Amino acid sequence: MAKIVVEDEEILWKDRKRHWGLPVSFTRYEVSGGRFVVRKGFFRTEVNELLLYRILDLKLVRSLGQKLFRVGTLTLYSADKTDNVLEVKNIKRPDTVRRFLSKQIERERAARGIAGRELYGAARGPDGLPDLDGDGLPG
Repeated sequence: MAKIVVEDEEILWKDRKRHWGLPVSFTRYEVSGGRFVVRKGFFRTEVNELLLYRILDLKLVRSLGQKLFRVGTLTLYSADKTDNVLEVKNIKRPDTVRRFLSKQIERERAARGIAGRELYGAARGPDGLPDLDGDGLPG
């Protein structure tokens, strides 16, 4: 049987989904090796991995309750086929994380020689049709 060798990658950022400001959930987020990874569950585990360079846009939302508990929700819009919208719910220091992710995304694109305009048309509209001209509307 062949051995599988996995090199350890440095985790650049990690957090958990929080309730009332406390990390008491089984949803974990991390950024390492040019990937954004979401791990959910205890009995049934689901792992979702998103390549950073495929993220097209970031949105930060903080309700009054989230502000009171110093958390927020980041929404990642990507060119990913399975999850083109990924919510990173109730993380601490959300604005700092948003800026960090934005810089990491730009670094990943630069390392691969990809400009933002090359990703236009990769996104899908709400009805699942591709956005061919990058105007936010399918078709």
